[in-house]
Amino acid sequence: MAPEMKVEIISRETITPSSPTPSNLKTCNLSFLDQLTPPIYCRMLYFYSKNDIYPSTSISDQLKKSLSETLTRFYPIAGRIINNTTIECSDEGARYVEARCHGLLSTFLDQQPDLDLLQQSIPTVFESPEVGIWPQLIVQATFFDCGGLALDICASHKFMDAATIGMFVKSWAQTSNGSGQRVVDPVFDGASYFPPVDPSFFRLPNVVGNEVECVMRRFVFDKSKVMDLKARVSSQGIKNPTRAQVVTALIWKCAIAASRSSSDNHQVPVNKFSLAQTMEVRKRAEPPLPENLVGNVVTFVFAETNIDHEVVPELKDLVAELRRGIKEFTENKAKRLQGDDASQVIFEDLLEFGMLMGRKDTHGLVLSSMCNFQLYEAADFGWGEPIWLTVPAATRGHGNFVRLMDTRDGGVEAFVILSKEGMDLLERDTELLEFAYIYQQ
Repeated sequence: MAPEMKVEIISRETITPSSPTPSNLKTCNLSFLDQLTPPIYCRMLYFYSKNDIYPSTSISDQLKKSLSETLTRFYPIAGRIINNTTIECSDEGARYVEARCHGLLSTFLDQQPDLDLLQQSIPTVFESPEVGIWPQLIVQATFFDCGGLALDICASHKFMDAATIGMFVKSWAQTSNGSGQRVVDPVFDGASYFPPVDPSFFRLPNVVGNEVECVMRRFVFDKSKVMDLKARVSSQGIKNPTRAQVVTALIWKCAIAASRSSSDNHQVPVNKFSLAQTMEVRKRAEPPLPENLVGNVVTFVFAETNIDHEVVPELKDLVAELRRGIKEFTENKAKRLQGDDASQVIFEDLLEFGMLMGRKDTHGLVLSSMCNFQLYEAADFGWGEPIWLTVPAATRGHGNFVRLMDTRDGGVEAFVILSKEGMDLLERDTELLEFAYIYQQ
């Protein structure tokens, strides 16, 4: 980051819904999944190049006006969470921060982007007591001297998973760009599919690990490299592997190699390496849940492999294990995601997650994939699609986390968080370097 770059706050204000919420919609129940979700903010960060038609003041006004209209449709997001059970749809609104970054967007992106720089004027942190109350949405529009724009969206995970955030941004963008497209029609009925309960009835294991210094790296797999990787896996007998599957399998394989070489493994021998992948279940349920169902509608699917200190796992075997986990969910749990059994299904997955992550003989990764969410296409507010979109991950606490996203050209971007020792080993892995570029954060 060039030393001359700094962020200056221009204004802070609260954006309320353009129309008051009707009295019969003043209360929205949290679902069981919402209740169990930790009080954290999720970030999506969009970068837009200079627009010669709209000056920054016009862009900011357009963002605020369309945000106000969008909050009318997504009225619970403008409300206050009460006792982790309901949302009081009080129209208190969302926070909007306008800022200026003194420097050029091209310079910012060409160097190692300091993503935390752009959030320094947002009055919150990743984990904050207020995230479980209000505001549920914080937006920062940062304008660069060149006219470029960074749009930083912080959303409360208590009521919004990645699909919900994408849904909200799509509706906001459709409202802003005036394209005439039918805006997203949200469904606020999560509590009927996953009825709220007293969470004390569902006792999850307390996963305790050693606090270690964690570091994050961004691995970028160009489209051509992803195609090469898919061809390699296909040649090993796996039909039609997806981009996310082959990239996940490669990172998993290299993380296993790093784990076998780490000093921790010499102290406590590890026999297995598990992978817990978050999975959006709106389309996985039988019958499917509403496509625009707002809230947290995710679970975990699991994959596991034995660690053989003489033989490195084949990519095809790891892809097959990833597919096995999804197949088992589809065959054994998808039909149970309706009615009284739905919350029990999610609890069983969370219990298995806690047990896997708490075993001393097992190392593991937690994976979240946002590939194929069409986030670039959905974020045209009237001045074109973003030139880069990223979802920064927090390094606080324990590592062993991977987040996948599409690149603009059809490749895959992976944010990987590991212990410092683990990352030192991972970023020297020759097979990984064959397919990915590494960027420090």
